Amino acid sequence: MKTSRKTVPLGRLSCVLILFSSATAAADMRLYTASQPHMGTEFTLRTYAPEKEGKAVARAFKKAFARVETLNQICSDYLPESEINQFAKAPVGERIALSADLFNILRQAEGIAADSEGAFDITAGPFVRLWRLSKKNRRLPTEAQIIAARSRSGFHLLSLDPLDRTATKLSEGMLFDLGGIAKGVAADEALGILKESGFPRALVAASGDIVVGDPPPGKPNWTVQIEAVAGINEHLPPIFIHLNKAAVSTSGDTRQYVEIDGNRYSHIVSTHTGLGISEGIAASVIAPSAMLSDAYATTVALLGEKEGLQFIENKREIECRIVALRNGQEVAITSHGFSQFQEEERQEKSALTSP
Repeated sequence: MKTSRKTVPLGRLSCVLILFSSATAAADMRLYTASQPHMGTEFTLRTYAPEKEGKAVARAFKKAFARVETLNQICSDYLPESEINQFAKAPVGERIALSADLFNILRQAEGIAADSEGAFDITAGPFVRLWRLSKKNRRLPTEAQIIAARSRSGFHLLSLDPLDRTATKLSEGMLFDLGGIAKGVAADEALGILKESGFPRALVAASGDIVVGDPPPGKPNWTVQIEAVAGINEHLPPIFIHLNKAAVSTSGDTRQYVEIDGNRYSHIVSTHTGLGISEGIAASVIAPSAMLSDAYATTVALLGEKEGLQFIENKREIECRIVALRNGQEVAITSHGFSQFQEEERQEKSALTSP
């Protein structure tokens, strides 16, 4: 017997990943879904619940979206009054008390930066701002501009003290970019609220980040299609993966890119070159949380095909699929454990296919 589906029309889902699950479940279960714009993208919430719980689901959705917006107010480098931007304006050498949310994100980012030898770096705000200007003007930054940005970046210029939850800037002109981790954190938090509200059979999608809880009724998992990326893996067959209490994120030279002087550059900026990455790479990472999958997908894209794969192979409970261009040919490689999540064929598309 099929479930019914109730949609709260708050916008269209815009995901790098396309979602699937079974349309068959217990007769009294219903699929609820709602979308809202946050963090520059569309956040979509989906959960299965008895029809009589409709009002409770609506309250849970409202609470989850509010939590996402709270994190946006903390993490956005586009909002002048965000907490991260206020910290960037703080005097050098002054210990600044941070919210638990921001401090925890910075600590997590610091660990990933150390683990990736600086490839993942949320202190790279000067590079990001410089690259945004370059994209706008369609002109590469000068060597002098890149050197200046490098002098104001790096975790060695940021001191975090967990005893009193303070952070200290050690250089003038520091800027921060949490774009490679904030959406993942927000997706995790939204899913946590749905679970706490009594709706564990839930999914949260935020552009290229998807995190799922318990599977749909009568099914062992959620099934997700990794969408082809224009110019990179559009000619490869579709890939379906199954997830249960896990997350997947895709990052790389995808929809956000610019062509300058005949070369294609991503929105993801390398601190080594000061430019957007241009290798033609798309990395999909599976992890226990969206925070990790988001940050690791960005890290793999920055490290490149060989180093990125090696980076993931050294991690427990983390798998990846990398699609890269070699001499104009699309090549897909995966970590050793990726196949356990992969489905070779998909016979049935369900009611959860995104538009």
